[in-house]
Amino acid sequence: MADTIANILSIAGSDPSGGAGIQADLKTFAARGTYGMAALTALTAQNTQGVSGVHLVPPDFVAAQIAAVFADIRVDAVKIGMIASAEIAEAVATALSPHRAVPIVLDPVMVAKGGASLLAQEAVAALVRQLLPRASVLTPNLPEAAALLCEAEAVDRAGMEDQARRLLDLGPTAVLLKGGHLPGSESPDVLATPDRLHWFEGVRVLTRNTHGTGCSLSSAIAAELGKGQALVDAVAAAKRFIAGAVRLSDALTVGSGHGPLHHFHLSGN
Repeated sequence: MADTIANILSIAGSDPSGGAGIQADLKTFAARGTYGMAALTALTAQNTQGVSGVHLVPPDFVAAQIAAVFADIRVDAVKIGMIASAEIAEAVATALSPHRAVPIVLDPVMVAKGGASLLAQEAVAALVRQLLPRASVLTPNLPEAAALLCEAEAVDRAGMEDQARRLLDLGPTAVLLKGGHLPGSESPDVLATPDRLHWFEGVRVLTRNTHGTGCSLSSAIAAELGKGQALVDAVAAAKRFIAGAVRLSDALTVGSGHGPLHHFHLSGN
């Protein structure tokens, strides 16, 4: 991939305010020097203050979008975000089944920043059954990890390590468990693979502009994997990018709630 621009496909929902979902994914792909593509699973009515409506795309049409991309375009990596229903989870898994060599980053989007549920309860089991075993990297935050394991959130690093290891047992090749919900001034993440744990340290940035952080991080990892980076290097590069995007997000004036990241903070504009 050294001499070729990587093509990255996002399978996720739309955020009309531009901070999360497909819109954040495409911005991230562009910012990381890759070509972005998108298959929509849902339309949302939302802004920086919250989600007021969700309209699901029919599962057959979700699958048709994915098939159309793969039929014509080399796909170097896939990011999966908002799935919303068991039927869509099954459709996505079926559509991706012929393409097992393509790395998949799965961000199990369950709750929006404003608190609205984005994943129906019956869809959680389908997500675990259909998509986790296909994931090259699963990227849950602490509440999402707890929901996938049907238990309380981890409250310290030891709990994070334990949950990350048990999430591996559900089938993904690797798990990046994000510690942004831990108390304190640090925001560490742990990457679990079958043979090791790798901690990524981070300092918490005091800002309300965190809308789309999870979407953007998973997309940045997918972009780096699509460019041929090794997993640890891909996560490290993605985290550096997101840290800068959060730190410099105050350059934007978007909405009155949880504002978006500054995806193009490295462009000099």
